[in-house]
Amino acid sequence: MNLTTESSHVVIVGGGFGGLAAAQQLGNQPVDVTLIDKNNYHLFQPLLYQVATGGLSPEDIASPLRAILSSYDNIRILMDEVVDISPDVNVLLTRNRMIDYDYLILAAGSENHYFGNERWSEVAPGLKTVGDALGIRDKIFESFEEAEHSSDPTRQKACMNFVVVGGGPTGVEMSGALAELAYHTLQDDFRRVDPREAGIYLIEGEVRVLPGYPEKLSTDAHRALTKLGVKIFTNTLVNDVSSNLVSLRTREGKEKTIATNNVIWAAGNRSNPLGKNLSVSGSGISLDHTGRVLVNQDLSAGEHSNLFVVGDLAAVKGSSGEYLQGVAPVAMQEGKFAARSILRSIQGQSLLPFRYRDRGSMAVIGRNAAVADFGRFGLSGTVAWALWAVVHIMNLVEFGNRLVVMTQWAWDYLTRKKGARLIGRNREVKASPSFADASQLKHTA
Repeated sequence: MNLTTESSHVVIVGGGFGGLAAAQQLGNQPVDVTLIDKNNYHLFQPLLYQVATGGLSPEDIASPLRAILSSYDNIRILMDEVVDISPDVNVLLTRNRMIDYDYLILAAGSENHYFGNERWSEVAPGLKTVGDALGIRDKIFESFEEAEHSSDPTRQKACMNFVVVGGGPTGVEMSGALAELAYHTLQDDFRRVDPREAGIYLIEGEVRVLPGYPEKLSTDAHRALTKLGVKIFTNTLVNDVSSNLVSLRTREGKEKTIATNNVIWAAGNRSNPLGKNLSVSGSGISLDHTGRVLVNQDLSAGEHSNLFVVGDLAAVKGSSGEYLQGVAPVAMQEGKFAARSILRSIQGQSLLPFRYRDRGSMAVIGRNAAVADFGRFGLSGTVAWALWAVVHIMNLVEFGNRLVVMTQWAWDYLTRKKGARLIGRNREVKASPSFADASQLKHTA
């Protein structure tokens, strides 16, 4: 099917889980589809922490959008960034053009939330993009290299302390992967420092890690992380973050500091600023306290029956009355639903309310350790870990990615060696010393 001028024009903003699911649902249907994303690939974000710790390469968890959607002749892809939307006149503005639409699916995702302390982002990066993961990976391995050649024990300790802020699934998975890396993968790689002396800290403001999971599974996760060597501080908030220090405070008022060059932020998300643009456009669209769009039961926004919001940007209530979490399964179901609703609208049918089917949630902790919550029952340990691996492999978009990741995981499991331990960014080049400067240099054997 080729693009036509007679068909309704559907614009999808965002090529993440929600946007991609919507596009695939509309593929080869009697509509013209334009998918806009500032990247040319779909990213499997749940495995970004493995890129950050050297277990996988970016190409293993990302697939070109054009390749994924190449079989759908009615879908056009634009590599661009949407900066504003005018729902009253059905027009959106990108950095390069203005685009008219008949229907809009907004799946623009979220960004890291520093709760008013945006300056922390410079020293405490989150884990949202490939760039984030590669930057964290470089910093982790640069820190071990610096510790290896430093003669200052205090400096060495700061280089080998890693603080993960946020005890949700991302924080739990990241801290577990760091422990596996330091205490097993790197244990024989250095001569002057022992990576097994690294400190891995997980900071959580609530009373337990994985606060969204049943208490038993949270306890199992806490126990598994502790067994790996992770030091967990619950009921603890961050006071301040600098380039070499984290200041903490318990809810009882006790203070603690950790000397560290490595802080990873996994403490929360806030919605894409496009949601705020919608709310100030006089369109009758409202936001919740995190910036998510308060959508109607059919996922439409305000009085605009042709504008649907899905994924992290949408505040959607589940059957229990609580708002759904911003996770991949939610976004995918919402994306497919919004696409089907558009097809119903074109055919003159009334729109139905969205109903989320909860198939459970999982978090991996480390080798042979994970937790899985299926509502009526939960699993932990090796069975949950194996199930987590199967689900994540099957949800990778392309067969090639699945095969590569499965092979890499099998190799890591057998050898405990991670193959993507490269420092990729350009380091600052200093002027070369000469023998005339020898008096200022330290002599080492």
